[in-house]
Amino acid sequence: MNAKVRQIALEKLLPHPDNPNRMSRANFAKLVRHLRQTGQYEPLVVRPHPHKQGSFQIINGHHRFQALSTLGHKTVQAVVWEVDDEQTDVLLTTLNRLGGRDVLDRKLAILRRLSRKRSSRDLAKLLPQTRGQLERLVGLAPLSTATTKATELFAVPLVFFVSRTQQQTIENALSQAPVPPEATTRAARRAAALTHLATQNVNDL
Repeated sequence: MNAKVRQIALEKLLPHPDNPNRMSRANFAKLVRHLRQTGQYEPLVVRPHPHKQGSFQIINGHHRFQALSTLGHKTVQAVVWEVDDEQTDVLLTTLNRLGGRDVLDRKLAILRRLSRKRSSRDLAKLLPQTRGQLERLVGLAPLSTATTKATELFAVPLVFFVSRTQQQTIENALSQAPVPPEATTRAARRAAALTHLATQNVNDL
């Protein structure tokens, strides 16, 4: 694969119709804000379009493409990979999922450095954490004793696949589970409801 970064006109880029990755509106707004302020981003990964000569199909970077379009960019930095349909399908299902996990002490050190230069309000516009989470994180005890509390403030994704019937059952159960008032976002409410149901089930065993 040729790893050379190229400048490609946005009008020549087409999203892959089966891209499975989705970003919340809040995080997309943060991405747009970051690109507007810094102009820096990881190059997209594309391939020559299999059906439209002269165009390219996006493999990785759909949200960056949308954000750059929103900001009025005419070109985008991209790496062109010569891959077939099967290889593309593998990449679509892995590039947004394979990754490491944060080392909490190091992540906290970075957040504290940032907090000395910017307010929590400004940081919350750029980082995944909310303003309240950031304020609690940077206010924790020294790093050696902060790990357990910090773990609770970093969201951990859970990914699993269910049938349509299972989905309906789960959604119905989540809608009836009690939710604490501090869960203000949809993701937080669903996480709290799922945790309640899981705890209740374990206690009934």
